[in-house]
Amino acid sequence: MVRQLLGEPDQLRTNPHFRSAPQTRLYRTERVETAERSEEFRAASAAAARRSAAARAAALRRRREVLARIAAEPIDVPRLAPHTLATLAVEHRNRRDEERALWRWGHVADPATVESAEPGALDRWKVNYLRHRLTRYDEILDELFGRIGRAAAEDLLRRRVYAAISKAYPDLAQECERQLRERECGPSPG
Repeated sequence: MVRQLLGEPDQLRTNPHFRSAPQTRLYRTERVETAERSEEFRAASAAAARRSAAARAAALRRRREVLARIAAEPIDVPRLAPHTLATLAVEHRNRRDEERALWRWGHVADPATVESAEPGALDRWKVNYLRHRLTRYDEILDELFGRIGRAAAEDLLRRRVYAAISKAYPDLAQECERQLRERECGPSPG
């Protein structure tokens, strides 16, 4: 719009912040004020405002569509026998610990068993197992890569997954709440 209304700049100067950047275009104040009073400026400004409003409305519509899709996505958490869930959770934890040992210098895998696990740790591993292995969590988010509303969709999906786990396993509800709180607010001090 500037080039359309003002034409060529009155002066070109070296960019004050980055020497390698294009030169800064400078216009005389009187030319700018005259252009701003013109009918052409008002028309161009109104058209820009309409385009901006249309873009905002389209982005909002796409965001709502993404959130509606996430809200409609089924979250199926299978009901497993307590010992089966504990065994699978420990196996999952051990597998992830072995993977971590491959990538983290100095980390030595420390295999756990159902019997040796502390109750709080076992609950955490159960929730993690259910969240990682038995949901389409990552697959759904990958489908949304680069789309408007992805961050809000991720939050909604995370809440829905934890709610579904809490509903299927009421004894894990407190751990689900703790993990959700930690993801949203960061780990508690101490």
